[in-house]
Amino acid sequence: MLEAIETFHWGAIFQIILIDILLGGDNAVVIALACRNLPAPQRMRGILWGTAGAVLLRVLLIAFALVLLDIPFLKALGCLLLVWIGIKLLAPEEDAHGNIAGGTTVLSAIKTIILADFAMSLDNVIAIAGAAQNTQADHQLYYVIFGLCVSVPIIVWGSTLVLKLIDRFPVAVTLGAGLLGWIAGGMLITDIFIVERWGQPAPLLKMAVELAGAALVIVAGKWLAARRRRNRPAGGEPASSS
Repeated sequence: MLEAIETFHWGAIFQIILIDILLGGDNAVVIALACRNLPAPQRMRGILWGTAGAVLLRVLLIAFALVLLDIPFLKALGCLLLVWIGIKLLAPEEDAHGNIAGGTTVLSAIKTIILADFAMSLDNVIAIAGAAQNTQADHQLYYVIFGLCVSVPIIVWGSTLVLKLIDRFPVAVTLGAGLLGWIAGGMLITDIFIVERWGQPAPLLKMAVELAGAALVIVAGKWLAARRRRNRPAGGEPASSS
């Protein structure tokens, strides 16, 4: 057991935890909304069982994604998705949680949490699968499970603290978006289609592509965020068409 721990790729675990924290804000919001109508004594039960169901679903989806990443062009598709997710992280759109209804029973709240998490988990699944791809094949799912187990309590019980830290240190979001771009670059250059034709990329080339991915996400995200701020009407009123 000690030998297995020593051989773990702690960089991958750190990436998985950071991705879950940055992309897990939606999960905390969904849990709060789904349980808001429950009687106070039942809220913790709804939170715990709903979170457990969502985590189990996430593990199953990521295990499936890790297998699919060996299919040609799927890593390239994952690269595009991660670039889009990273840009969206820097330039978020309007809040989309208003349609999540609070459950009146623990079971209905659990169902709401799991269904909403399934609909919103694509970003986490692709990002975590990308972070785990460079680890030993027989340990990949262990990394995913360990990262989720560490990050879920942070998301559920520490979401307010995390949000305050992000507000105090906005660079954390930029670094997180850059990390998604870095992972996207690594996924692109190691796609099975590319590897079968040109072989495994040299470490220097792989790092260059990863850096390019990180730079692309940060530059595009900052540009889009600035553009949206310029186009936002003052006072929140519709822009004049004159």
